Amino acid sequence: MKPVEQTDILNYRFLSGVRYCPNGTRAAFVTANANEEENCYERRLWLYENGTVRQLTDLGKEGRFVWLDNDRLLFPAVRSAKEKKRAEEKDPFTSYYVLDLRGGEALPFFTLPFAAEELLVLDETHFAAAASVDKRCPDLYAADDEARAAFRKELAEQADYEVFDELPFWFNGAGVVNGQRRRLFLVSLDPLRIEPLTDSTEELLDMVRLGGEVYYAVRPCAPKMMLRGYSLRAANWKTGARRNLLDDPDRMFSGLAAADTWLWLFAHTGSRFGLNENDWVWRVDTEAGTLLPVREEEQNLYGSVGSDCRLGGGRSVLEHRGRLYHLTTREGSCMLHRMDAGGADTPLITKPGSIDAFDVCGDEALLIALYDMRLQELYRADLRTGEVVRISRFNDDALAGRYVAQPEPIEIQSAGASIGGWVLRPKDFDPQKRYPAVFDIHGGPKTVYGPVFYHEMQLWAGMGYFVFFCNPTGSDGRGNTFADIRGKYGTVDYQNLMDFADAVLAAYPQIDPKRVCETGGSYGGFMTNWIIGHTDRFCCAASQRSISNWLSFRGTSDIGFYFADDQNSADLYDSPELLWARSPLRYAKNVVTPTLFIHSDEDYRCPLEQGLQMYAALVDRGVEARICVFHGENHELSRSGKPKHRLRRLREITDWFEAHSRA
Repeated sequence: MKPVEQTDILNYRFLSGVRYCPNGTRAAFVTANANEEENCYERRLWLYENGTVRQLTDLGKEGRFVWLDNDRLLFPAVRSAKEKKRAEEKDPFTSYYVLDLRGGEALPFFTLPFAAEELLVLDETHFAAAASVDKRCPDLYAADDEARAAFRKELAEQADYEVFDELPFWFNGAGVVNGQRRRLFLVSLDPLRIEPLTDSTEELLDMVRLGGEVYYAVRPCAPKMMLRGYSLRAANWKTGARRNLLDDPDRMFSGLAAADTWLWLFAHTGSRFGLNENDWVWRVDTEAGTLLPVREEEQNLYGSVGSDCRLGGGRSVLEHRGRLYHLTTREGSCMLHRMDAGGADTPLITKPGSIDAFDVCGDEALLIALYDMRLQELYRADLRTGEVVRISRFNDDALAGRYVAQPEPIEIQSAGASIGGWVLRPKDFDPQKRYPAVFDIHGGPKTVYGPVFYHEMQLWAGMGYFVFFCNPTGSDGRGNTFADIRGKYGTVDYQNLMDFADAVLAAYPQIDPKRVCETGGSYGGFMTNWIIGHTDRFCCAASQRSISNWLSFRGTSDIGFYFADDQNSADLYDSPELLWARSPLRYAKNVVTPTLFIHSDEDYRCPLEQGLQMYAALVDRGVEARICVFHGENHELSRSGKPKHRLRRLREITDWFEAHSRA
């Protein structure tokens, strides 16, 4: 068998966005693959029908779609010469094309005078569209060509500087968001008419359709973003009637779900477990405008199993026939559950692995999942029996003849808690030999590792490394209390990780304890920085998109102004000493471990300065260190960065391990 190689990721197919048509007779989804030559990803639409899949589009730029009816798909695209010219001029617009599955090519359907982020089909001639607009010209969509050109010229003249007057002023993956407003519009055809439902003083949070109305949640815009408080409204697109259902100043809004029976709402106060508290589930009395509690949820309503083999997402929750279908992370797997109107929550699909997107029709569900240590595929699930059948074979060739290490579970007791994890054996394992190892720490901290395919881990196992990973206190999948480590960063979680490493070394004596490498990203990067300041047990470390200084993180991260205080149970003004005491940079004077830092200059979640501070401290102290900065990438470098950048990142880390564990 051949080992998994770095460049194999260029051959993987990533699936996302599976959706049934209205009557459930067929479904569409998106596939993506790397194009190394263009250093981008190509996306195409595919159809599932009668148990098989077939390709619908081939330009490689069709990454979103909605069903117009049972036979027609709508998707945004730039195809005509006029559209390409507008795109080059940075004139905001969105052209939708219609593809009739009964035959024919995709044809122009309508064009919106703004950059639409989401389209909700109300009927064949009415739509709800969400779009980001600039508060300096919030009604640009209604302006004539001359006025639009004048605004573009004004923006071009100001391109060399930014003015911030809001917090956050930038956001990871979106760039500068200062002054940007997500607005909701009603769109009517024949003739094209656009009516705004929200204005530039508020931010659209979510929207759904139920019956003859669009329900949508908004929050007021303010110089500092409000975490709590929202208003729920309804609009009838045929009669023009508008209603304000409720104003809720106390809860953190997360989302809505509706289809044909109930309006469901997800929110929490954060009073028990802070920002990471799992959402309560509510039903909305759409006549009285009140919230009816369904379930005080202790588990999440989404998937949080980590992998570097996804690109795009899909539904994590939906309403169908009066019941709520939702993903939920339990231990190290993402499963599908169903909740009824009384709050009873029933497991439906519990196969180990990760469901990354799903849709339901009757007693059947379609799943995009990471199962059986394979890459993503499309599966059909029987919701009555829990049986899961694989439909697609997109990635069979990519892993054909490759050694895929199987995760071996290991569970320990640490600091009063049961901590679970896994070990991957190296290719051609010989119990008489000694091997190097990699200890990989997940991000979050409220995420999990699980028994799913992870390209970087399989690469290292194929090169002759043991790879081990676990879910310490603070991880997801075990309820609110276990995930709550506010004020405890670097304490119980650090103890769990060190105890797990000790247990792995004891269970696998073939691992050479002097040749164990350590790495992690985001929260895992924080822990890497913390670990090297508190132990010299690892031969080298690779700290990725990390946090090193909570004080500066608070003012530079897109979430820093609320996340730093919440997670540290501290305050910049009254207890800054606690923020500093829990900052890895505080302990950089103790570091002797050779450390590589990986960072991106457009990472606004864990900003570049965090990595630079730690790197500079190590070099200043004479510790071997290196930093690789990726231009034009953000916090998602390892998951959705440009193909060449992902390869370079993995090469940097792997070469660092090789240099320090093979000596």
